[in-house]
Amino acid sequence: MKKNEIWFYISLIVLLTTIILLLTGSSLLTFALDKEDSIPLGSFITWAGLISLPLTLYWGIKELRNPTTKAYGYLAKTIKIVILIAVLWVPISYLLAGNLSFNFSEKASFQGGQIAMKWFWGLSFGIPVATLLTLIIHSMIRLLKHKN
Repeated sequence: MKKNEIWFYISLIVLLTTIILLLTGSSLLTFALDKEDSIPLGSFITWAGLISLPLTLYWGIKELRNPTTKAYGYLAKTIKIVILIAVLWVPISYLLAGNLSFNFSEKASFQGGQIAMKWFWGLSFGIPVATLLTLIIHSMIRLLKHKN
């Protein structure tokens, strides 16, 4: 088995495990990592899933690692940016929320307030949406290649 296949399967397993834990509402998500119960394991499980989603695409599609056309060059850059944003999700989210539980309130200040919450949700949904758009564009390119 090649190195990229191993990374693909590792990413896929992490992604599927994360999806299952999130969909089932597993008690692991609320397991506290500190004595004050302020850092839930779910934050890091979600982080692993957000990183593994674009990585699964990156390792699963050869053209995203070694682009052969200009279009794939753009897609490769896009997925690398998405991976970088996914890696930075926890630090950015912490700066937005002011805590690792990613709780927001009706504060007047930015950090932990409603505007920061909107940025948090945009970031959290943006990673999977950008990944899925990359997959859709890749699928359209493949479909057009096969028709010609």
